[in-house]
Amino acid sequence: MNAEAQGGRSAQLKHTGLRPGWTTGACATAATTAAYTALLTGDFPDPVSITLPKGQTPAFALAVEELTTEGASAGVVKDAGDDPDVTHGALVRSTVRKLPPGSGVVFRAGPGVGTVTLPGLPLEVGEPAVNPVPRRLMREHVERVAAAHGAAGDVEITVSVDHGEEIARSTWNGRLGILGGLSILGTTGVVVPYSCSAWIDSIRRGVDVARAAGLTHVAGCTGSTSERTVRAEYDLPDIALLDMGDFAGAVLKYVRRHPVDRLTICGGFAKLSKLAAGHLDLHSARSQVDKSFLAGLARTGGADEDLAARIATANTGLEALRLCEAAGVPLGDLVAARAREEALTVLRGAPVAVDVLCIDRAGVVVGGG
Repeated sequence: MNAEAQGGRSAQLKHTGLRPGWTTGACATAATTAAYTALLTGDFPDPVSITLPKGQTPAFALAVEELTTEGASAGVVKDAGDDPDVTHGALVRSTVRKLPPGSGVVFRAGPGVGTVTLPGLPLEVGEPAVNPVPRRLMREHVERVAAAHGAAGDVEITVSVDHGEEIARSTWNGRLGILGGLSILGTTGVVVPYSCSAWIDSIRRGVDVARAAGLTHVAGCTGSTSERTVRAEYDLPDIALLDMGDFAGAVLKYVRRHPVDRLTICGGFAKLSKLAAGHLDLHSARSQVDKSFLAGLARTGGADEDLAARIATANTGLEALRLCEAAGVPLGDLVAARAREEALTVLRGAPVAVDVLCIDRAGVVVGGG
């Protein structure tokens, strides 16, 4: 078997032996597709197939379906695979109702889906907590169903999750100002399962495969968006891309013992601010964004005390970043530089050059070091 087949992100997942699952966003898209199809045709497709951002076409069985004169509803039970996801087994519902021509697609939060009440998230205050990629997926599938049946595609989509408000108590939604339930999430539609030991072992195998192939530059990426950014920046082959997830320390410690000439670390600004603060496990259950730390960094970049105070009380790391961008303070670069220093500390003088890229949710580079 060649190195290309043994390495890279997909090979890491295969090596863990863990079964992937589907995000709440994918489930909501499937439910929406089925409901809108029934609204136009009178019949619910079961199973219902959707197309995810990377081209996968999973099929979902419907757990509930209801067609009335007011609209259509369908529900899908979330399967998170082998990931210990709090929403595994949750029933995700979508109710679709026709709107007047020109209304477009409007999203509503039903029971169990939260509402945004604080700034700093990728949604405006007052909006239902249905994140941008799931919204895009639902819009795309509404357009496809509408085109297939000669409809306009002007609809209201109400997403709900049975017992979602109760489940949300096990998440950070309340602290982020998302009240009333869960967020509908997902950037790829796929839940990548993480067993700490299995995933760390897969990282090590990924480094081994890259070295065996003679590669001198590898990249540790926190997810699919950062992986896409690294591809665009460096044109690296698949086997050079390590899906480190939250395990920055695992990458650094293994590369310390098995050096490569160059290591790029790429991830979301908030996650890498944790590395900058000295955390090697970036999971939200084990480390948090320290806004006081960010305020201190911003001061070194020219932030005055008023701005520093606003950063220290920001709702999210993203809000802190936007405050600094508006004031011309290079907080992204400062975080990247400090994260690089922490990485070099863990490497303990190993002959590895390190660079760090911080990105926003869209994959735009907001800092480098």
